[in-house]
Amino acid sequence: MTYLSRIRINPLRQQSRELLTNPQIMHSHVCAAIPGLPDTERLLWRLDTDNPHRPHLIALTRSKPDWTHLVEAAGWPAADDNAHSVVADYTPLLAQLAIGREFTFRLTANPVQNLKRPSETSDASGNDGEASSAKKRRTSVRTGHRTAAHQLNWLLKRTAKYGFQIPPARTDPGIPTLPLDDSTPAPDVRIIYRDRLSFSKKNRRHVILHVATFQGRLQVADTELLTRALLDGIGPAKAYGCGLLTLAPLAGG
Repeated sequence: MTYLSRIRINPLRQQSRELLTNPQIMHSHVCAAIPGLPDTERLLWRLDTDNPHRPHLIALTRSKPDWTHLVEAAGWPAADDNAHSVVADYTPLLAQLAIGREFTFRLTANPVQNLKRPSETSDASGNDGEASSAKKRRTSVRTGHRTAAHQLNWLLKRTAKYGFQIPPARTDPGIPTLPLDDSTPAPDVRIIYRDRLSFSKKNRRHVILHVATFQGRLQVADTELLTRALLDGIGPAKAYGCGLLTLAPLAGG
């Protein structure tokens, strides 16, 4: 079974500020919500900060979670409305997937590109030994896309792989894409949030992520691929709040 959770975060509390600014710390709190070991299942999560005074953690887990620890540490444990956290069975949403059906979607991702760089081809003496042979190998370097246009095109190039397509916008907002082509209708998606995350892991290694939150409309092209994308996530940095794709039925649909 799979569960989708929504937890309110109180940004005025000291521990909340740590959680909201350090994905490493938030990930550890998400892992603590499930009864098993964190490496036994895929955990996806993201922060929705549409309302900066009441951000929400959205999490997808295979096990039924218990968010008591997070509510007590970073939520509103004394509130009267009992809506500190909501946990819903994900099965009904997955059952709605059908080829051609449209949904609104939101995705926070870490758009990257893999660049290859050549290393030195010979040693100091000019002889190609075993060490030099290793240097000849081309090394792949993962680099984050930094502009909105490149980030958007990163997503558009991968939609077929994940079982959906993004139809043209009903009203063309003039979204920048690469290459620019005035004859192509703009896709019904926009970037609503961009950020550069900088934090340190427990091993003191410094991490920098360029993230973007996409929101728009998609059409199901392959139910199996889309189901896999919903459950397993999209792109890298899943442990740090990236990759969770969520859907909602269109209004009146």
